[in-house]
Amino acid sequence: MKKLITLSLALAFVLPIFAQDSTKTAAPAPASATPSKKKVWKYNPNRANDHFMIQLGYNGWASKPDTIATKGIPRTFNMYFMFDFPFKTSPRFSVGIGAGLGTDNFYLDKMSVDIAGRTSNTLAFKSDTNYFKKYKIATTYLEIPVELRFAADPDNTNKSWKVAVGGKIGTMLSAMTKGKNLMSSKGGTINNYTEKIKSKRYFNSTRLAVTGRISKGVFGIFGQYQINQFIKDGAVPPGSPLVDIRPFTIGLSISGL
Repeated sequence: MKKLITLSLALAFVLPIFAQDSTKTAAPAPASATPSKKKVWKYNPNRANDHFMIQLGYNGWASKPDTIATKGIPRTFNMYFMFDFPFKTSPRFSVGIGAGLGTDNFYLDKMSVDIAGRTSNTLAFKSDTNYFKKYKIATTYLEIPVELRFAADPDNTNKSWKVAVGGKIGTMLSAMTKGKNLMSSKGGTINNYTEKIKSKRYFNSTRLAVTGRISKGVFGIFGQYQINQFIKDGAVPPGSPLVDIRPFTIGLSISGL
């Protein structure tokens, strides 16, 4: 009888303890264990993303024959107004298309070129006894650039890293040579005048180029390379290396809005 009473008292004491433990709830997981949400970029067709671009660079001629002597810093200046069309499913990507002007200035050293065909039916670069102190070939194109764009932060493109690759098609508006101050072979001044000759006769009026640029915010670098001929077929004697000339540019860009 005493054993039964002792066992009953023991059970009466232990069972409430187990009952209390069973009612305890599990502790919540640490906040650090909560999975982070992936950032969702907002689709905004009216966002700021390089709707205006200015490019200034060094202009060169790939495959230029050694017989063409150059000097100075040949320059390119481009200016475009662009539309930006972001992808609805991935707003960090977009397509840019626009229109603008592209200009190139290429400087020759003690040489001249008859782009109007006044003395010959073919284009020729001549090294004369008398020469212009400053002499350049200047071209201007109306261009339509197209780009595939990527912005690391499409909600704040004016401070974001941006990359764009694409191409452009252009039509030549003008081609001109400009010579200033005619000099003698001994370096003396013969005449202080400026000669300008305009003609597109020997140049390919269509320009096709591949382009690329990378920028942080509004400042960046760009490059372009013309893939079709700069000088027309038949504009130079057969076998002339002039037909292989391909203009290219590398330089700085400013883009925004």
